Amino acid sequence: MRARDLGIAIGSGEPGRANAITDVSGARVGHATLIEGDDVRTGVTVVFPHEGDPGSDPVFAGAHRLNGNGELTGLEWIRESGLLETPVALTNTHSVGVVRDALVRHAVAQNLGADEEPWSLPVVGETWDGVLNDVNGFHVRAEHVDQAIENVSGGLVPEGAVGGGTGMICHGFKGGIGTASRVLSEGDGGWTVGVLVQANHGARSRLRVEGVPVGRELGPERIPLPGRARGGTRAGSIIVLVATDAPLLPNQCERLAQRATFGIARTGGAGENSSGDLVLAWSTGNRGLGGEEAVHPVTMLANERIDPFFYAVIDATEEAILNALLAAETMTGRDGATAQRLEPELLLDVLRRHGVVKDG
Repeated sequence: MRARDLGIAIGSGEPGRANAITDVSGARVGHATLIEGDDVRTGVTVVFPHEGDPGSDPVFAGAHRLNGNGELTGLEWIRESGLLETPVALTNTHSVGVVRDALVRHAVAQNLGADEEPWSLPVVGETWDGVLNDVNGFHVRAEHVDQAIENVSGGLVPEGAVGGGTGMICHGFKGGIGTASRVLSEGDGGWTVGVLVQANHGARSRLRVEGVPVGRELGPERIPLPGRARGGTRAGSIIVLVATDAPLLPNQCERLAQRATFGIARTGGAGENSSGDLVLAWSTGNRGLGGEEAVHPVTMLANERIDPFFYAVIDATEEAILNALLAAETMTGRDGATAQRLEPELLLDVLRRHGVVKDG
């Protein structure tokens, strides 16, 4: 179940064929999902920026921090160089190290991005899944990263409680992985913007869909909050990945990443003190930036033409978060904590009463 299956079309832009980050040509996504016993609810998601080797064929990239109580490794080199040179992995907070090390081993085994001694500074993001998952059991291992890499593909992307999003909670409902895309009009260049989120953030009372205060109308008196989340001591986090095939320079990628936070805000996210809200954006519009050439010719979108990209990333981020909520099924995990799904019919009932969605 996705937003558009319910007749909810965020913004006025058109999605790509899969309505996913993979609509950006070459982008691939793979998951490894761990659901074991009563208390293992976690996993790994790996995103490749294009079909080639990002080590030898890096792409321009930029990042933005809404709130920094989180981790996305490798950002200092991205900020310094303006380049993304590795795949991006998403997992739980206490598995960042093992996932990063596994990506290094993968790069070394592939001899990626180096002529002599292989090296890598992988990009690995995290959100906290400790309500549903035994996060201190360290269940994610290197072989799970290998599985996610083996599973990468283009086209449709599994969403909800899969991969790194398996144990995540969003606005007091079951959350996880969500994705969406927008294809700009021919007049705006016809380029594509794709977004993938690992959504584990937000308070129930703040959740809004198309401006409607859904979270207040579907409060805990109607749909219980997960057991240990009731105290509200952990606001959670969100990682947003943004891809485009437009020829953006690193500073323009950074600007695009910054605008994705408006999509977080439109659903009710506020970058709370305990929330790690980090965004990474990259552009495949200038390939061939590796190698020994002394000079790389590049093209650049005029800043005067960038506003449609801002609108696209805002809308796609909002829709990706909603897709994560709708795709995720109710899940019971550690110590019996249960995260209820955002039931599509309940959501539609609220939106109909506010005139956002019409009957039939």
